[in-house]
Amino acid sequence: MQDTTETKIFLADTYALIELLGGNPDYKPYLNHVLITTKFNLIELYYHFLKDYGKETADKYLSLYSKFVVPITNNSIRTGMEFKLKHKQEKLSYADCIGYALALEFGIKFLTGDEKFEIKENVEFVK
Repeated sequence: MQDTTETKIFLADTYALIELLGGNPDYKPYLNHVLITTKFNLIELYYHFLKDYGKETADKYLSLYSKFVVPITNNSIRTGMEFKLKHKQEKLSYADCIGYALALEFGIKFLTGDEKFEIKENVEFVK
């Protein structure tokens, strides 16, 4: 588990955001840190809430988390798609590969509970 004595920045994928919002106690320490995400993750998050909780809840979280969206860079597109190709047998999502690449670019950890990323470098894996 992450040391919470100093504030850190993490790039959170959709899985991490859903777990955090769902009250997973293992994600509680991350409430003391800065979480950023991508527009792709925001799209997935919106769909999740729209499907499971309706438009009003989806709109609420879209508004809330849009403040934490960072732009996707050309470098993250290159790096992310090279990473996706390198690990094509794992069928990683475009959103996760871009998020992972952005985390590397920003020098921060990629926060996820996706088991496909559990043993990869620069990942803060929380189930």
